[in-house]
Amino acid sequence: MGRPVGVEVAKTRTRGPGRTYSRVVSGASGRVLVVDDNKVIRQLIKVNLELEGFEVVTANDGAECLDVVHHVLPDVITLDVVMPRLDGFGAAAQLRADPRTRHLPVAIVSACTQNEVEAGIAAGVDAFLAKPFEPAELVRVVHRLIERRDRRERKGAPAGRGRG
Repeated sequence: MGRPVGVEVAKTRTRGPGRTYSRVVSGASGRVLVVDDNKVIRQLIKVNLELEGFEVVTANDGAECLDVVHHVLPDVITLDVVMPRLDGFGAAAQLRADPRTRHLPVAIVSACTQNEVEAGIAAGVDAFLAKPFEPAELVRVVHRLIERRDRRERKGAPAGRGRG
């Protein structure tokens, strides 16, 4: 199955211990809602994005994501796939079905198997980042999604790949 235009799949592998980021950027670059049931992964994503100047809010699963998204008003959402209550695909599909959230860029941060990528595309996901990931790649994907959203907003088109 070919990828629709605008869908990004980033596959990186961690190269062992080493520094990630050593500077904190003043002023928020955007707000990211990080959704993962694994506390360690949530914290890893949160810290790396905060070090690059993003404001980060976290949720434990897809159901909590849907509960808080209207209060958080994120610029980007990252979703794990396998989570209790509501998985990442279900959350992405519900985000796309809601006119208030269908424009939000969504990235899956998971193993990113071929089946996951195909299911994610069907649910309207904009980007994929394979675990384990390089922190720099995470930041690059989030920046690109925000830039793409900003370009579309300037042109008057919705930012997400929402279906309708």
